[in-house]
Amino acid sequence: MSQTTADRIEISPHCSLTTRGAWLFFGSLCVTSFSLAGFVALQGFWPVLPFAGLEMALLGWALKVSMERRHHRQTITVTADSVEIEERRRDEARRVEFPRHWAQVRIRAGLSPQDPSRLTIESHGRRCEVGSFLNEQQRTGLARQLKRLIGRVDESPPLSLPDRPQSP
Repeated sequence: MSQTTADRIEISPHCSLTTRGAWLFFGSLCVTSFSLAGFVALQGFWPVLPFAGLEMALLGWALKVSMERRHHRQTITVTADSVEIEERRRDEARRVEFPRHWAQVRIRAGLSPQDPSRLTIESHGRRCEVGSFLNEQQRTGLARQLKRLIGRVDESPPLSLPDRPQSP
């Protein structure tokens, strides 16, 4: 009976804001903004109201986009033969597989000093970016871990064996 080993890494963005917290935050800012805008509008400066509405609409959109990040997950599975990346967002999933023996882990510099680097797994002209939501330190740590698991081209280091009970 052959035993297959696989190392699995699951990454997701850190999203500490709950849905309830987002609603409370948004509601409190709306009350504050519209109260102040209403007071100023009563003083005769009515053009403030549309700008307050636009400001709250943009804030609502930004919160919605931020809250959607909670549903983003990437799972990287490294087996003896392959490297599989599964990316899941709310209702969609995408899966990419590379032969482990030929896969490469690369960190590509951003286009400008302000742009973050990009961590990719590549093989045979195809590439898949992983960890786009990580900061630079986390991205380089993940790259080191993946390089240890995948190895260089034409090199496949042994995977860790599953824990076995030790005999006395």
